[in-house]
Amino acid sequence: MARHIYSCPLRWSDMDAFGHVNNVVFLRYLEEARIDFMFRLAPGDGSPSFSGGSVVARHEIDYVRPLTHRHEPVTVESWVTRIGAASLTIAYEIKDPDVTYVRASTVVVPYNLEEQRPRRISDEEKSFLKEYMDDGMTSRASAA
Repeated sequence: MARHIYSCPLRWSDMDAFGHVNNVVFLRYLEEARIDFMFRLAPGDGSPSFSGGSVVARHEIDYVRPLTHRHEPVTVESWVTRIGAASLTIAYEIKDPDVTYVRASTVVVPYNLEEQRPRRISDEEKSFLKEYMDDGMTSRASAA
C-alpha cells in the first residue's frame, strides 16, 4: 500500500494565542494534502478523473499533540480506507518522523458541477484509489 506524502509549510498566521497551530488550520492542511493527492496525482494527462469536483461530506479529526510554529514543513500522509459507489474515505496523519500531531479522516463525494449533484466514482478513479487502499490500522497500532 502506498501513501501520498505532502510536505506542508507552516505559516506564521497559523498560530493561535498559545503559540500552537490553531485547530481549524489543521483542516486546511488536510485540504491541501487531499487536493494534491486527488488532482495532481490523478491518472493520465487529459483524463477526466477527479476533474468534475468533489464535496466533503464529513471530517473526523483527533488532535494528538500540539504543533508549534517553525520553519520546517510538517508531513501529511494520506491513504484511502474505503471506496464506495459514490464516496470514498481518505485517512491522514500529520506528523514528523517520530511525532504524530493529528489523525483524521474525510468522506469525499465526487460531484458533477454541471448537474449540481453527486456522481459515481469511475472505474479509472477506483483503479487509482486502490493503489492507496489500506484500513489504516497499521499506523494507529504502531502509534499507540
